[in-house]
Amino acid sequence: MSEATMDERASFEAAAPDLRLQAVVELAQDMAGALTPLEAVRAAAVRAVSALGATMAAVSVWDRESGRLRVLVNHGELAPGEEELPEDESYPVADFPEIVTYLEEHWTTGRLPRAWTQTAEDVGPYTGHQDHGSGAFCRQRAAGLRRRGRGCCLVAPIVLHGQAWGELYLARGTGMPVFTGADAEYATLLAAQVSAGLAQTERVADLRRLAFTDALTGLANRRAVDARLDAALKAHNRDGAVVSLVVCDVNGLKRVNDQLGHEMGDRLLERFAHQLSLSAAKLPGSLAARLGGDEFCLLAEGQSADEVVAVAEELCARALELTDGEGVACGIASTGDSIGPVTTPDRLFRLADAAQYRAKAGRAAHPVVAGRSHGPAYAPDPTVQLADAADPRRKAPGGRPNGDRRRFRGAAHSADPGQLLTAVLGALDQGGGTHPADTLGRLTLVAETAARLLNAVGWWISYVPPGSPLMRTARHAVYRMTGGPASSRAQTQRAQIEAPDAVFDLRHYPLTSRTVTGGSFTLRAGAPGNDAAEEAVMVVSGYRAMVAAGGSNPAGGWLLELFADESTLPLTQTAPALRALVAVALTGPSSPPPA
Repeated sequence: MSEATMDERASFEAAAPDLRLQAVVELAQDMAGALTPLEAVRAAAVRAVSALGATMAAVSVWDRESGRLRVLVNHGELAPGEEELPEDESYPVADFPEIVTYLEEHWTTGRLPRAWTQTAEDVGPYTGHQDHGSGAFCRQRAAGLRRRGRGCCLVAPIVLHGQAWGELYLARGTGMPVFTGADAEYATLLAAQVSAGLAQTERVADLRRLAFTDALTGLANRRAVDARLDAALKAHNRDGAVVSLVVCDVNGLKRVNDQLGHEMGDRLLERFAHQLSLSAAKLPGSLAARLGGDEFCLLAEGQSADEVVAVAEELCARALELTDGEGVACGIASTGDSIGPVTTPDRLFRLADAAQYRAKAGRAAHPVVAGRSHGPAYAPDPTVQLADAADPRRKAPGGRPNGDRRRFRGAAHSADPGQLLTAVLGALDQGGGTHPADTLGRLTLVAETAARLLNAVGWWISYVPPGSPLMRTARHAVYRMTGGPASSRAQTQRAQIEAPDAVFDLRHYPLTSRTVTGGSFTLRAGAPGNDAAEEAVMVVSGYRAMVAAGGSNPAGGWLLELFADESTLPLTQTAPALRALVAVALTGPSSPPPA
């Protein structure tokens, strides 16, 4: 080993404890923000290379169906033929018997499988378990090291849910110092952190699936419709693809619930959902969804308006045959009909809602279709008129905002601070001038109302006990998911996920620390002058911007945060208004959040 190499090694070892501790923290943060297993293992490979002074790292998964070790990601100095994200790089598990041997130790003792080392000079057959750092060897791994110009490797098994999942593999080039026993112990710790991160991504995947699925019927929910409709209308406005929306209300549900019980009402909804799913199958690529309560919809792309209407006719007929049911009120709006330009999901929903409203009011056994009036040719279509009259951007005679009784979807959003103050204060005073008795309840009302008005992705409320530097999550809600299909509008029916026990040390977040004592701030990803720590937390969570306001009362310090994606209204001008509303919420009876 050259003097330069020895000096480099000595310098690395001196700094290793701090670097390794930092790497574990950073890996935990990276994996907490990962939405997929691939994102998680990429973060693991990057951090492992840095922390262990390796030239490359790879993460592989044990594919039990094929009996092969499949490489998910390579990172660092790659050999010829290696790819960062290989499509088909795998090896028979039988070629690496040390995996099975080490995992048998886990199964029999319950202890976490430890990492082991390998050098390119170890060419004998594998002899079973040996101490860390002594060079437990395998002919195939040694040959692979020499073939790729590497001098040694370190392998750490990854165990997930008590079963072998795969391995974290690290290598150094020829002439570099071999991995030590201390390196192997640290790699074992990293592999355990990878396991925890993978478990977290599984939970995130489950939450994402739940967030886009109606629990009762198994159909898509409103959030999924928003995402698909937004993308469909972009295609329509780009190349003219026809987009059709069928909205149905199940008639008689209240009667069934009142007379036969809610269980029978649920069965009626499930039976109609089945019929709606059969209808969707006749329109390839369509989406069947339950919007909530007795409301369902069918979103079709690419089919003609006539095809969609024919399927809806059959659906109405089958709905009349459902036991205990009274049919459905069905409205249709399609860009293939004469309904004027449709550039936003709001307008198509208002048109379909208006058609459905007319069907319900007229007790129609057939669908009402926007743009297909049976009146004189010169007369405006009554459904289009009704939808346009309910447009929240229009005002009724006398300058008053339009207040049509039908709750057409796509309620108006606004970033006007005055409107924000009016709406939130009105929500706080709804109960005859009596605010909610607890601090968290009042802040929740502020968060929900402000997020709805700004079309925010979601909100977060955090709490700091008196005299403590630690801030913990008190409550939060997510209206739509980031990192997946873009959502067009947040709705009252949302996925409210119970907040994790997140804890932040305010000594690392000076901007938040100041805000908790009474203040506000905004951030937009990539803007110059951003606080690096604050921006990192925001971006890792998948958000593009945020506004925060805080304050304190006798119960402690409080922080309210609203988060944004591309479809959220600008947040910058709302910060002072949000700060004032938080101050109002913190007045009156004070109480800490539930433990």
